[in-house]
Amino acid sequence: MTKNMGSIDRILRLLVVLAIAAAYLLGHLSGTVAVALGVVAAVFFLTSLMGTCPAYLPFGISTRNKP
Repeated sequence: MTKNMGSIDRILRLLVVLAIAAAYLLGHLSGTVAVALGVVAAVFFLTSLMGTCPAYLPFGISTRNKP
């Protein structure tokens, strides 16, 4: 898959993952909200590591700098 995420996009997603994890660990999230945000965090984490966002592909969006 073609990488379509820039550094800032990837860092922001990782910060969101950390915020969700912190909120969960501090007991601010529970139940359905915790599960839903856990799924969001997992998707953000994986897309940050891969550098590709499948949601960007159909729209031709890329936040990656072109060399």
